[in-house]
Amino acid sequence: MRMILIFLVTGLLFSGCENTNKSNYTDNLEIANKFIDAFYSFDNDSLQEVLSRTDDSKQSILYYQGWAKCGNYVIIERHQFIVTNDSVIKCPITVKDDLIGTLKIDFHTTDTFHLTIIDGKIRSIQSSSNDPEKYFQAKEWVKQNLPELIEVPCQGIWEDGTSPCDCVQAMVKGFAEFVKNSGNN
Repeated sequence: MRMILIFLVTGLLFSGCENTNKSNYTDNLEIANKFIDAFYSFDNDSLQEVLSRTDDSKQSILYYQGWAKCGNYVIIERHQFIVTNDSVIKCPITVKDDLIGTLKIDFHTTDTFHLTIIDGKIRSIQSSSNDPEKYFQAKEWVKQNLPELIEVPCQGIWEDGTSPCDCVQAMVKGFAEFVKNSGNN
């Protein structure tokens, strides 16, 4: 009888943990979806609210939202989120944008946001993307050949820069010059 009682109590404990993990998983996915909705709504106040407990990455994410808004990012595909552990979720989002469009290549960038969620709050965010090599070539070409175009609007980019719209629009102009000068019309 004692062994049966031990098995029952152990089973209840494990089923409680499983429900907690499922609840945490569901809650974290909901938080991740709220972040993506806020980011791509291009409403700074909504994003500020979602990021209320975020570390130093908050400022760069807010800047990136401005960059994405002025670069006319449009979601092409919202991929399934990837839960890597109980606190990290990867959110891959494929977008169409002015920078890649200006390069006149058949490609859409996938940005992946890596969210760390603890106690129901986003604590940090890292982002990565699969920008094609031509993007980096164009960016470097603009820096080398048209520094006056981006020098002021892109000062402090991704750090303390305050003009993501001016910067991305200057880069789009520079990318257009890159394409014109490379003969890739």
